[in-house]
Amino acid sequence: MPIREEFQRLFMMSEPEALSLNAQAALGPVLAPRRSQFSLLVRHFLERFFNHETASPDGDAKARLIPIAVATGIPGFMVALYLWPVYHPFIGWPPGRPLNADRPPYWLQVNHHFFFVLYSFVAMGIITVFEWDLFFPDLLDVFVLTTLPIQDRKLFQARVSAIAIFIVGFLLDANFLAPLVIPASFDPLNLPRLLIGHLSAVLAGGLFSAVFILALQGVLLSVLGERLFRRIALVLQGLSITVLLMLLFLFPVLSGAVPVLLQSNSPFALYCPPFWFLGIYQRLLEGPSALPIYARLAQTGCVALLITVTVAMLAYPLAYMRRVRQLVVGPNTHDTRNWVARPLHQLLHLTLLRSPVCRAVYHFISQTILRVQRYRIYLVLYGGVGLSVVAASVLRLTTAHGHVRIEVSPDGIRAAVAIVAFWTIAGLRMAFVSPGNRPGNWVFRIVHGRPPLLSTAMQLLQAAKLWVILWATIATFSACLAFRALAPPDLRTWPATASLLLIGAGLCLLLTDFFFLNVKTVAFTGEPPREQSNLAMTVLKYFTFFPVIVWIPVVAEPWIEISVQHFLLAVVAILGTHLALLGVYRRIIQEHCAMPGLEDDEEDFPMKLGLRY
Repeated sequence: MPIREEFQRLFMMSEPEALSLNAQAALGPVLAPRRSQFSLLVRHFLERFFNHETASPDGDAKARLIPIAVATGIPGFMVALYLWPVYHPFIGWPPGRPLNADRPPYWLQVNHHFFFVLYSFVAMGIITVFEWDLFFPDLLDVFVLTTLPIQDRKLFQARVSAIAIFIVGFLLDANFLAPLVIPASFDPLNLPRLLIGHLSAVLAGGLFSAVFILALQGVLLSVLGERLFRRIALVLQGLSITVLLMLLFLFPVLSGAVPVLLQSNSPFALYCPPFWFLGIYQRLLEGPSALPIYARLAQTGCVALLITVTVAMLAYPLAYMRRVRQLVVGPNTHDTRNWVARPLHQLLHLTLLRSPVCRAVYHFISQTILRVQRYRIYLVLYGGVGLSVVAASVLRLTTAHGHVRIEVSPDGIRAAVAIVAFWTIAGLRMAFVSPGNRPGNWVFRIVHGRPPLLSTAMQLLQAAKLWVILWATIATFSACLAFRALAPPDLRTWPATASLLLIGAGLCLLLTDFFFLNVKTVAFTGEPPREQSNLAMTVLKYFTFFPVIVWIPVVAEPWIEISVQHFLLAVVAILGTHLALLGVYRRIIQEHCAMPGLEDDEEDFPMKLGLRY
């Protein structure tokens, strides 16, 4: 029986043979698929979710969508895969368990279920926060789409449909891979109950997290209005990212306290949303034999999900109309000068910003970084990651006599200084080199040339580094003071405080030198990269470099506290490393300035083989 042509193409290793012009003419005209106005609007809004400047600065959304989808779905799949030897022990693994051992203890299995619920909750919350500004209309929608013959009701319905497709799509993407492995890994006694409980819990938990953030945004925007909402939006995004990641990073610590929290009907378990959906998981899995706390948690989760969806459905139309009205009317004018920072600026002008070039770059950065959506979301993401890692490093949960206590780790406090400095500088570096927003580039190019002279280039770039060092030091020293209030008595002594501040200042200085070693353009004026960055290599660099940075204060601070001589040796080591890196940076900029400049429409590959950038 001959195979149809459609199936043959599935096994072809190359494209079909090109047809002649006569053969193509005989095929007739190419008919574009007919799509309704509503479907076109839905496709447009869905594309905006992935093709805006934050998610895809270079405009290639499809190339970034695949890594995002894989990165979202792969953690649950890998955890389910790693759990296979826990339920099927073999020689040497898990350590201490014989080959003929029974199933893992009951509470260990509950913790395994809890991870999948928690991951779905955190992943959907972070995705929703990342797309925060795209759920409501912007200037493009108001001044372009509303001028077309499109009904306002249809625009609203298309946006709501796109939001629903977006949330459901990522909800399935984050959770569909793990159930493929869970039956083989868990080897359950009742497979249908396990799958029903797992899918119901993870889908309900992820949906609650996403809809709760959407409902929160809708309520605040409806009540406060656009102007007041914008003032607190950045703080809300940062707190949301911090809390979500903190729950995920604290899972290894929290898992040990899960039995005590559930058996004692702890308020933390009763009011923590991931526990609600763990109750759904266990209640569907165990049936009537489940602990009474699971039925209570499951009921709370179902009611909370219903209330959250209802609030989102009622608040979103009001917020939508108020947002559109605010965009049409326009924002009120207000003074943007910061009178609190004025004395600091005057002090900097007299000391570190004596040249006009340095002042121009410094104030250009100050007035730009919080006004562009992409830069704000980068700061929110990196700041949220840093704060959550700090919480996971500092806090410890211990159980004693049926009670859970929160303790502070001294080594965690030492490491937290490096964590704050690292993620602050990494986030600022990401914002500074972000491509695609170059409105100020022509000013620097016309005034100073392209590339500028070496002395001018060093002033331009050193001003940006000075901005990073200044604000990273402020953030790190503020964290040091907060940590000192929580630290045990042996970390509150003056030698311990001095070593903590020295390590914080030294890390801010040296990490800025490392992160900006290959930065050759003024902040926010760079060009899009000619090649796609390798996401896996970028993540590998962070996983390799970050533990080393965190290890430094844990080892160095006790040594510095011993004597004044050790303190002075540490100062000399920091300054020597800084001067060495500064010399390397100067040679890099000198080579950059020695290359001939390019015009705006000039390609560099034929002339310089792409060696300029």
